[in-house]
Amino acid sequence: MRNAGPIESPTDPFASVPLPTSGVSKKPRIEGLPPGVSRDIFGPPDRQEPRPAQGPSAPGGPSGGALPPVAPPAQPWPMNDKHPSSSPAPVFGTAGPAERPPAYEPEPPRRRRLLPGLLAFVVVLAGLAYVVPAVLMSGSVLRGTHVAGVDIGGLTVTQAADKLRTQLATRLSAPVVVDIGGKKETIQPDEAGLELDVVSTIGQAPSGFPSPQEVWRGLTGRTELQPKVNLDSSQLARTVEGLAEGADKKAHEGRVFFAGLQPKARQPEDGVLLDRDDAVRRIGDAFLNGGGNVPLTLRPAKPVTTPQAVEDALAKAKQAVSAPLTLTLDGKQAQVSPVMIAANLTYTSDGSGGLAPSFNAKAVLAAVEGSLVDAAQQPRDATYQIVNDKPVLVPARTGRGVNDKLLARDAEKVFDEGGNRTVPVRLGAVAPAVTTSQVRGLGIKEVVGSFNTTFDCCQPRVKNIQRMAQELDGRLVKPGETFSINEAVGERTLEDGYVEAGQIVGGRMVNIVGGGVSQFATAMYNAAFFGGFDLVEHKPMDYFSTRYPAGRDVTLLYPDTDLKWRNDSEHGVLIKTAFTDTSVTVTLWSTKRYDEVEAVESDKRDFVPFRSETSSAPGCVSTTGQQGFTIDVTRVFHQDGKVVKKDKKVTTKYRAQPQTTCTGTN
Repeated sequence: MRNAGPIESPTDPFASVPLPTSGVSKKPRIEGLPPGVSRDIFGPPDRQEPRPAQGPSAPGGPSGGALPPVAPPAQPWPMNDKHPSSSPAPVFGTAGPAERPPAYEPEPPRRRRLLPGLLAFVVVLAGLAYVVPAVLMSGSVLRGTHVAGVDIGGLTVTQAADKLRTQLATRLSAPVVVDIGGKKETIQPDEAGLELDVVSTIGQAPSGFPSPQEVWRGLTGRTELQPKVNLDSSQLARTVEGLAEGADKKAHEGRVFFAGLQPKARQPEDGVLLDRDDAVRRIGDAFLNGGGNVPLTLRPAKPVTTPQAVEDALAKAKQAVSAPLTLTLDGKQAQVSPVMIAANLTYTSDGSGGLAPSFNAKAVLAAVEGSLVDAAQQPRDATYQIVNDKPVLVPARTGRGVNDKLLARDAEKVFDEGGNRTVPVRLGAVAPAVTTSQVRGLGIKEVVGSFNTTFDCCQPRVKNIQRMAQELDGRLVKPGETFSINEAVGERTLEDGYVEAGQIVGGRMVNIVGGGVSQFATAMYNAAFFGGFDLVEHKPMDYFSTRYPAGRDVTLLYPDTDLKWRNDSEHGVLIKTAFTDTSVTVTLWSTKRYDEVEAVESDKRDFVPFRSETSSAPGCVSTTGQQGFTIDVTRVFHQDGKVVKKDKKVTTKYRAQPQTTCTGTN
């Protein structure tokens, strides 16, 4: 169409489309815009100019020959800077980048919006439920904590300790009454060596900042703790030993002995012994449970010998002293009279149910050997005699003598089986047990240690002290040798010259054969102490006595409680003893190694007050109260004006001795 005019494309896509108008405003209402298209592309609503009618009938239109109005500048689509790599899209023919409209997202349901918030609230609430009580509980013992019924929950450690000392320690201090075969004895806590360990007890309890589990337990539960108790096992064992000494009735074997020329029979007897281990356990449990009555167990003890064996031995004993025993040697004779036989013959258990004769031939020969062998021929051990406060060597001598072991064997056969009462003896060379060279080379030349203790005259215990002094006088301790009183003396018996006397055992006064010899042991210990010798074994006394030095006393009980010291010098040691009716002295002779040996004592500390008690028991002994205390003793060695050695300090803890008032009639 050659004469047709050019077709102009409208710049406004809606210019050729009539738009609806409202009754209020003549402005066209734009409806049905594509998604993401804003009405702002048409400009501010209030400022838009009325758009002239477009079309062929409009004034100035093609029919009127007028040009259409100039279209307003194109408005670009908003760009999304978050996607610079997005490909631009034209907006109605206008080139330029454009943002893709976001996908449609529906609004979430109400329940899904509330669930995260609800969960957060629960978490916060739970955290507060733990943190708040945990903060309140921190720094104290966990709530609900009890120790043997005492509530310490919620208290500080200091408050808990004070409460336990006030309430629980009082309960533990209640005495325990033990029943031993119907005989009752009261045991105090200090006698048993029991003491509440407050620090260890509280240390079991949860404290500090509690965990969630501990908070829950503190709010809803209960924590039970057992009290921790310090037990002085050695002290409790000594206390039980004291009980046993008064309760034990050892089984007696059958025995035949002589009273003058008259044989006497002692029938075998059953005995009972306190079960020591069981007693320690029961007494300890009783104190933990607040005291009370505790029955202790006595175990039966049976003798080996039989009554029939005693009757048989009694008949043999009558025959043994019916006539003298004649000893013969090379035409010489010696008569052992019935009185001498009776004094040195006993029938004792042979371990198999019977009784066998035991003859002390050595004692008999001391009286009659002179009739068989000249005194000048008899052997002699080397020894020392103290003359004018100086040791004088008495040399040894090899001699000839009767073999006492063979004589004992032959005589016992006669006393057991009967037969010929003439016994030939044999003479032989007898070497001294201690030679002169041994003694001379021991370096015994001066006093190196000595100690004296005193006692009241004329008591039974004095006889025991003096008897032990007699037995140990003149003993030699060679270099490197360990001396033991129990090994040297053996069991203290009536036959050996000891008597029954009182001695404190485990805090209790009991009567035993040999009671009181602890005083002799104390004198020997101090002589060895100041002599500078190695102190191997000793146990202190239960109570302090002013007659002994604090921290340097010794108790002695056969067979388990001993005094041992070792001669750690290069010289021998000669033991010399001396006694009077009121004192005993032990002196050690050797060669000095130190200028001075000093006992350095600490101050007395940890005083324990004594208690007062009354007793109506038979044999009660009144005592004055003596407070308990602890002391340290250190041995210091001096040489050439300086300290050359120090022993490790020895700590001694004395019990408080009760004040006893006797109310009964003894």
